Amino acid sequence: MALPPLAVLIAAVSCSSSDDVAVPSPQGEAARYCRALHKELPRTVDRLERGTAEPVSDFTALWGDPAVKLRCGVPKPEVLTYGSEHYNPNADAAEVNGVQWLFEKQDDGYRFTTVLRKAYVEVTVPGKYAPEVDVLTDLADAVKKTVPAGV
Repeated sequence: MALPPLAVLIAAVSCSSSDDVAVPSPQGEAARYCRALHKELPRTVDRLERGTAEPVSDFTALWGDPAVKLRCGVPKPEVLTYGSEHYNPNADAAEVNGVQWLFEKQDDGYRFTTVLRKAYVEVTVPGKYAPEVDVLTDLADAVKKTVPAGV
């Protein structure tokens, strides 16, 4: 049975949501830190309202459209892994409100990842929100409160 054109269009739009976020799979302490972070995340970042990431997870969050995406419990960034072909001992990092972030330019915006914390938190910010670093100001308190400093 063929679907009416409107049903096909609705199905296509539903499947291509910008709300899709790849869910990391942290273990042990990192998973506990990420669940605690999820509970403390702000309702807004840089005036963007929080949405619902798909699939729903305690390890992801998003704000705005196009979405600012947060993933907690991601692996150590390759640029920081000695022996990796992408290793960069001079990787760009900056402190924002007491949290150190690695920043990596992407095709459209930046990816920021916490460093010197017990779990890696990654935030991807589309270029539409330049200066992209502004969202980190609203996330720093939640990160400091729930993800301890250390390596």
